[in-house]
Amino acid sequence: MARDALDLQYLRTRVRYPAMVDVGKWPLFTLLGAQEVSRIRQACVFGTSANEAIYITQDDEVFVFGLNCSNCLGTGDSQSTMVPKKLDFLRGKKVVSLSYGSGPHVLLAAEGGELFAWGHNGYSQLGNGTTNQGVSPILVSTNLQNKKITQVACGSHHSLALTHDGEVFAWGYNNCGQVGSGATANQPTPRRVTNCLQGKVVMGIACGQTSSMAVLDNGEVFGWGYNGNGQLGVGNNGNQLTPCRLAALQGLCVLQIASGYAHSLALTDEGLLYAWGANTYGQLGTGNKSNQLSPVHIMAEKESRIVEIAACHSTHTSACKTQSGQVYMWGQCRGQSIVLPHLTHFSCTDDVFACFATPSVMWRLLSMEHDDFLTVAQSLRKEFDSPETADLKFSVDGKYIHVHKAVLKIRCEHFRSMFQSHWTEDMKEVIEIDQFSYPVYRSFLEFLYTDNVDLPPEDAIGKPLCNRLKRLCQHIIKRGITVENAFSLLSAAVRYDAEDLEEFCFKFCVNHLTAVTQTAAFWQIDGNMLKEFICRASRCGSFKN
Repeated sequence: MARDALDLQYLRTRVRYPAMVDVGKWPLFTLLGAQEVSRIRQACVFGTSANEAIYITQDDEVFVFGLNCSNCLGTGDSQSTMVPKKLDFLRGKKVVSLSYGSGPHVLLAAEGGELFAWGHNGYSQLGNGTTNQGVSPILVSTNLQNKKITQVACGSHHSLALTHDGEVFAWGYNNCGQVGSGATANQPTPRRVTNCLQGKVVMGIACGQTSSMAVLDNGEVFGWGYNGNGQLGVGNNGNQLTPCRLAALQGLCVLQIASGYAHSLALTDEGLLYAWGANTYGQLGTGNKSNQLSPVHIMAEKESRIVEIAACHSTHTSACKTQSGQVYMWGQCRGQSIVLPHLTHFSCTDDVFACFATPSVMWRLLSMEHDDFLTVAQSLRKEFDSPETADLKFSVDGKYIHVHKAVLKIRCEHFRSMFQSHWTEDMKEVIEIDQFSYPVYRSFLEFLYTDNVDLPPEDAIGKPLCNRLKRLCQHIIKRGITVENAFSLLSAAVRYDAEDLEEFCFKFCVNHLTAVTQTAAFWQIDGNMLKEFICRASRCGSFKN
């Protein structure tokens, strides 16, 4: 069992290191524009129907949006919102850990060691000594003075916090002993979990719906709380009011634990995966649906070692990732019961929960800040309009856009010609642009970094500087044309000699002639343009009746 403590800490860091993912896989984040999404450093989707989200930007501003059940957005009111709202109380707090319950309630640990909580509080799971709803984030401090919180975990209605010194504190709903106090009375404020954990150093914590787990620095695992499905792995199905060691894992060094609704997973330092507890949906991956009261070794036939496991107390889904990058999923997957680990085409376990879990919550706080995991495309996207690395500025309408000459030359023939040694622009640090508006020119430059264009249809008509951008702009216009803007788009297409778009807009206007002629844009158009349209529409037979 002896292991070097530094080596174990390094391995745990590798196992729990967040992967780069696309938040767009979660439907809620489709409400955000590309520019806002590019600012996100960390994010979490939570709630009983995955209808709430929180994200932290590169400059440590915290935003929330969604349904706001039980005031779980922390905005100070009970109103839902599709537009992100800023939590000013948390501004500048670098988030190191976040978790959520079923109420839901939310726990957030900041880099300075502070612990914040808000949301549902019917069982004192916010730890402030009351059962009043937490409409805004509060600082949880009772019994935590001079304690630096490094990790938090939430069950359905109870809470755990891990300190820098390896101590575990618990509070909230305790009907099954999930607070670990030795009794079943609810715990209104943080209380240190002792008994078998006394004098031991805890390195990781996890919560099922009504159960709690902890892994020690020496690789031992303890569990307490509800055990009706064997989720504590102690060999029986009796509830445990204080921490109980998993004897079946004796001799193994566990690096990571994960808890589902009523099942548990453990990953050892040798890359072995064990599962136990409820198995109604095949979430243990044993090939059947029988509950297991003790840990069972699964995926033993796989040649590549496991490097990450994933589960969430809100779901009956399990996932893992191998050293070779393969991602497996099993359990409840979009209504199906997958009883054996199924190889997916995903690149990270987070995608499993985005696409197949019910609800499609995030099993952990996603982090976008680790450059080591960025692809080339992600790196380019991140550096657009970045003053720190740019070597050129465009000035448009009095505003700067920061870019990189090399990127522009690689991506666009126009700039490749511009930055020749005999052009004066090649020697400039600031280039003035007066033939385009700021939004249009910024979108064009951003396209060179991202291959995406974020413009309203009215701004997409113009003279793009490359053919692919022209095609994308035409696609935006065709997708965004309406009765209200159709005649304005037609007029712009004529003005810029965009023949294909002119034909498209003209046909749209003719097909919706009655509605279009009743818009303000139709009667505000230039007289010659109006006359030409009427003549052309007449030739098409639009006015026969």
